[in-house]
Amino acid sequence: MSTPARTPDVLPRPDFHFPGEVGRTYLDSDPAQFPQPVTAPEGAPNILLILIDDAGFGQFSTFGGAVPSPTMDTLAAEGLRFNRFHTTALCSPTRAALITGRNHHSTSFAGITELATGYDGYTCILPRSCGTIGEVLRQNGYMTAWIGKNHNTPTWETSPAGPFDRWPNGMGFDYFYGFMGGDMNHWNPILYQNRDLVAASTDPDYHLTTDLADKAIDWVRRAKAIAPDRPYFLYVATGATHAPHHTPVDWIEKFKGQFDEGWDAYREKTLARQKTLGVVPADTALTERSKGLPAWDTLNDEQKRLYARMMEVFAAYGAHCDHEMGRVVEACRALPDADNTLIVFIAGDNGSSAEGGLEGSLCENLFFNGFSEKWQDNIKAIDELGGPKHFNHFPSAWAHAMNTPFQWTKQVASHFGGTRNPLIMSWPARIKDKGGLRDAFLHTIDLVPTLYDLCGISAPSMLNGIAQKPIEGASFAHVFDDAGAPGPRKTQYFELGCNRGLYNDGWMASAPSFVPWDPNRQEWDPDKAVWELYNVAEDFSQANDLAAAHPDKLRELQDLWWVEAAKYSVLPLDWRATIRMNAELMGRPSLIGHRRKMTYYPGVTGLPDAASPPMCNKSWTITAQIDVPAENANGMIVTHGGLEGGYGLYLRDGRPTFVYNFLSIDRPTFTAKDPLPAGTTTLTVDFTYDGGGMGKGGTFTLSANGAVVAGGRVERTIPIQFSLGEGLDIGCDVGSPIDFTYTLPFAFTGRVDHVTIELGELAIPPSG
Repeated sequence: MSTPARTPDVLPRPDFHFPGEVGRTYLDSDPAQFPQPVTAPEGAPNILLILIDDAGFGQFSTFGGAVPSPTMDTLAAEGLRFNRFHTTALCSPTRAALITGRNHHSTSFAGITELATGYDGYTCILPRSCGTIGEVLRQNGYMTAWIGKNHNTPTWETSPAGPFDRWPNGMGFDYFYGFMGGDMNHWNPILYQNRDLVAASTDPDYHLTTDLADKAIDWVRRAKAIAPDRPYFLYVATGATHAPHHTPVDWIEKFKGQFDEGWDAYREKTLARQKTLGVVPADTALTERSKGLPAWDTLNDEQKRLYARMMEVFAAYGAHCDHEMGRVVEACRALPDADNTLIVFIAGDNGSSAEGGLEGSLCENLFFNGFSEKWQDNIKAIDELGGPKHFNHFPSAWAHAMNTPFQWTKQVASHFGGTRNPLIMSWPARIKDKGGLRDAFLHTIDLVPTLYDLCGISAPSMLNGIAQKPIEGASFAHVFDDAGAPGPRKTQYFELGCNRGLYNDGWMASAPSFVPWDPNRQEWDPDKAVWELYNVAEDFSQANDLAAAHPDKLRELQDLWWVEAAKYSVLPLDWRATIRMNAELMGRPSLIGHRRKMTYYPGVTGLPDAASPPMCNKSWTITAQIDVPAENANGMIVTHGGLEGGYGLYLRDGRPTFVYNFLSIDRPTFTAKDPLPAGTTTLTVDFTYDGGGMGKGGTFTLSANGAVVAGGRVERTIPIQFSLGEGLDIGCDVGSPIDFTYTLPFAFTGRVDHVTIELGELAIPPSG
């Protein structure tokens, strides 16, 4: 069913040159000819690519889960379901593979951008030799847009200073609306339209998923109204269902009581539904609960009440997401050429996330700073879950249940719980086996060559003057018409954080390394790792370890893994975890560079964390020159971070106030006794760090015009990063609040002239 590729091997096309005869004047010259716009191959379909975040194989109803997904149900009924489609087990790597058709290490995305190191496969700088599908389709006549999550721009390039060639607009997408990074607050997001920061919404019912759906609908309608003969490529990447699990309360109430039986019962019932739906073979075995996860019946009543509520919130989050994506699908269906629209719906860039820890989380940034939480603390906020005060995440055992029937979760690339995700493809004009199932072994890298194949487009060998790496995926277009056709690949390696796997001709060797719910790593020896072996041609869920029965086969696959690892820049293996989140300690490029003193002016808002002064594990001083009004002296002067961590310096009723938000657990606040007089004031916050390692305590001193007005000690500080997605603001608070005593944007009612931040020496040496 594929269309023969017939587009140029070298892009862009040569500049136009008038082909006729030119005389002295137009009267004795051949008639003028304009260069014609590039047109897509005849019959090339519109493409809507939807990618949901952190969703498991057994999460949505279309693949047997308990989260209703009527949008996916509809698409599956009119198209095809693929039940052996694989991702990389983590966000950025899957997304790099998805838009390039190359393995994630080949694209330099061994991990998320926030974990980049200076090895070829690990820099998170997308090589120009790995051109994106957006760029190739754009140069072949498509209109292109990227809506939602972008986790493929180096962190140090995400500020308004650019460079912008690795933002979506620079990667081949004419229009971008979304956020930069791994996750985003769904109530108070920081968003960009193309390169420009988007003003915060004033809608009291605002939710990010709805906003993304609105923007996708607006773009596709506008594009097709203006240029109805041009096909579009619309890539919609939701923030849902990644943490924070932020959900409208009316959606949460729909699921009240539905998960009281717990995660073990959920897994059993989900597998039964999967067998009934035919998305797993009838003889599929339910794998054992992954090592370290508790049985539901070992929990006390209060734990069960809390964890069931966390799952209700998560289910609502997913159902709401499916609903909003349904609006996008319906908008595309209402356009004149709807039948020639190929919809690709991928439910997850990896398996469901266990990063909420064994006891659940109110602040995911605690995990990335190396801290675990206790259910006894979290249950105090049970009625606020899903709302704007928390960055909440459910317990790891629920993530495991979302990945039924497989072992493990997100991060664990050795097993299908981390890598196998539902794929649905609908194309009314071409797919004849409506409601069909395809079981070919596929990988994310196979999608780009398949789309090229179906569109009649050649993958260029030269793109924008750069020789291109070969596409490492392979087209599976041939399975559309033939359910029994073999898949396009015999071998596929997997690696993420030293969790390793190798698929080869129906067999899978698997070597897990670290549990995904513990952010801290011990020393590790790859040669002592225990490998498992599965005949996945017969054992769909990896339930029966055959390592002892077939040691020769296992050795063959282990050796082949090292061959593939060397071929695709997987080496060197790196098992460091939270320490890699700290850009300063890793020596990543920085706009701060080696400067110790930075001055910022009003207008600096929404500056990303990676472009803001690194203030962890050192002493520092903030000096603000402000003009205090005679009346109503209120508002933010400078803040870094948001609800999940950071600091804020503001005036309330004229009184200087400094808040240090320790990862939402504690917000020590230092407030002056008396208000400031009207006029020019120099406000200073000095922090003297105790030293002696990471995350130690220190002393704050708040001064006005040289006189101490407040201060005190903290016994611990944030060791790795203030914030997941929020950085520096001057004169207001963009994003979420540093505390909940004021209303956003809390603009300063006086005038901020400038704010200077001076940094002391890092208390521990960079590790590179």
